[in-house]
Amino acid sequence: MMNLAELSRTKSKVVGKKQTVTAIKEGKAAVVFLAEDTDDHIKQEIIKISEEKNISIISVDSKLKLGRACGIDVPAACATILK
Repeated sequence: MMNLAELSRTKSKVVGKKQTVTAIKEGKAAVVFLAEDTDDHIKQEIIKISEEKNISIISVDSKLKLGRACGIDVPAACATILK
């Protein structure tokens, strides 16, 4: 199972809802990280398309923690490790 340490080490990732949705739709996403404190409508959209494409979702405690793991100083709702 992937974790935040792997997310922070990999160079092959995208951060944020728009880029995550694009990666999933284009079949480039390996795994999706989704912050628990993300707005429900965003979470539902990410969960729905991830399930449609059979992509695992890893839950993260907070957007701030996810942002930091991605190497950015702002919160991130979601991030994706690319294939």
